Amino acid sequence: MERIRPAEIERESMAIIEHGLRARGITLPAETGAVVKRVIHTTADFDYAENLRFTQDAVRQAHTALAGGTIITDSNMALAGISRPAMQKLGCEALCFMAEPFIAQAARERGVTRAAASVEHAASLYPRAVYAVGNAPTALLRLTEYIEEGLRPGLVIGVPVGFVNVTESKERALAACIKYAVPAILAMGRKGGSTVAAAILNALLYQAADLTAPESRLG
Repeated sequence: MERIRPAEIERESMAIIEHGLRARGITLPAETGAVVKRVIHTTADFDYAENLRFTQDAVRQAHTALAGGTIITDSNMALAGISRPAMQKLGCEALCFMAEPFIAQAARERGVTRAAASVEHAASLYPRAVYAVGNAPTALLRLTEYIEEGLRPGLVIGVPVGFVNVTESKERALAACIKYAVPAILAMGRKGGSTVAAAILNALLYQAADLTAPESRLG
């Protein structure tokens, strides 16, 4: 049996995605197209062509924030999916505090979720970081509260998945980011997840680092 190289699978997948978009009458803007296609590639879900929202100039500002910057994720799954070669080329780092014992203790003492406590800790240390929320709407809500109080992250990726407070957290985050000119990329509605957060980050990282996508990588 002839072996198919991962890079060939990637190219064929992207060709299928482009055909699927044309069949749906969808033309993606040049600025955001690579991000949307990377998410569709990760999820096999064309709904993201319509439910991903970008604030004005979000992609360009994301590239600036990623260069030498810090990425904060709300799950170790998203953290594990981020391209290390791209981060290394850009000189940026990625962190997740969710599994830290002091975060669990702080959450218990204050009666909040670990996700909210993690955002509070990260915001105190990295106010200009890129924040990627793919799992917990409470993390996105707490981050939004900080933005309303004056925090100005380099980028907000808001793609938590689920049914409770998910759509509300995204709508409030989008409104706040627009009002306070914070660049943001959000998946409106209930869909999302850690793999979507990683896919968005990787698409941005590949562009900012001028790299092609690795042959096999989450997102």
